[in-house]
Amino acid sequence: MYNARRSTPSVLPAYSYKTRVGELKSYEKLQKSSAKRLTRSGSSSVRREVVSRSSFGMKALNSNDQIDPESVKLEENRGGPVKSKKVSTIHNQALLSGLAYCISSCSMILVNKFVLSSYDFNAGISLMLYQNFVSVIVVSSLSFLGIITTEPLTWRLIKVWLPVNVIFVGMLITSMFSLKYINVAMVTVLKNVTNVMTAVGEMYLFNKHHDNRVWAALFLMIISAISGGITDLSFHAIGYAWQFLNCLLTASYSLTLRRVMDTAKQVTISGDLNEFSMVLLNNALSLPLGLLLLFVFNEVDYLSRTPLLRLPTFWLVLTLSGFLGLAISFSSMWFLHQTGATTYSLVGSLNKIPLSVAGILLFKVPTSLENSASIFFGLLAGVFFARAKIRERSSS
Repeated sequence: MYNARRSTPSVLPAYSYKTRVGELKSYEKLQKSSAKRLTRSGSSSVRREVVSRSSFGMKALNSNDQIDPESVKLEENRGGPVKSKKVSTIHNQALLSGLAYCISSCSMILVNKFVLSSYDFNAGISLMLYQNFVSVIVVSSLSFLGIITTEPLTWRLIKVWLPVNVIFVGMLITSMFSLKYINVAMVTVLKNVTNVMTAVGEMYLFNKHHDNRVWAALFLMIISAISGGITDLSFHAIGYAWQFLNCLLTASYSLTLRRVMDTAKQVTISGDLNEFSMVLLNNALSLPLGLLLLFVFNEVDYLSRTPLLRLPTFWLVLTLSGFLGLAISFSSMWFLHQTGATTYSLVGSLNKIPLSVAGILLFKVPTSLENSASIFFGLLAGVFFARAKIRERSSS
């Protein structure tokens, strides 16, 4: 019998054959449903594990903060050699980008000083114009090859960006003029005045209030700039006037850019404006304005008479300065992406110290103990300002 083959007890209830078959089918359905529930619970736990791991990976890759060495060691123990390799890659990228940013920014100022002072090239507008022309050629070529993406230069975008570009051109030209008369170390210290003007502008234009540490750092910057100017053995009134105007234009550019950026994004085709587009936009629009200023400052006559333009080495140095200007833009974006605003601002302040020392040694600048102390005091004030801004940003 059926029940005997199933090894059931000898005494069975007097159920019908159909009833017993129905019970067996119900039991099989119950087993299948239980198996499905177990499978679903197991797969959902696996999915939760995958999601939690991937979210941690995204946080680790997208974080702008510095990497904690202790957490790195913990992840190396957990994840094995794969995660250790990924973390070391992040460290290497941050180190390389920071090194590229420091070298390009220092080299750019030193090369400009070399062209304007050592070659005695009296055409700062022409130097700015050639550097921007090199930048336009390189960025346009990279965009044409599909390596980078840039926004098309429409007439609506040009009209919105033109006021900012006028300030941008003035900022570059005054920087060239001041660098011709003032040594690199004093230019670096005097540029701290830009931070003071920017902070005051933020307070009046954007109603942004700074804490006491920031104002203390700004006060130290003013003291160092004044003491540095008084003790400067190579003081030049024209150079200091150009540098003060450069600080004013640089602060104006920073404050104006914040307002224009939002408007410019609204008139672009993609609805966004990346850093490469801004580099192309600024440098391309500066070309016609720079050509106009060549005639206003009568540099055309000087260019027709100077023998420097017949020297191949001079053209090589000019072209190098153009590539260095573009390298600053690319390396700063790379470094900012790999680290964050905190590390970027702090490294930028610390980078002024070797730049000032190199400027004094390479160009044999006459200095005194008082002037060297003022320069060092101003550089420390810049570092103190960067740390104060970091704390202010973290507290807000």
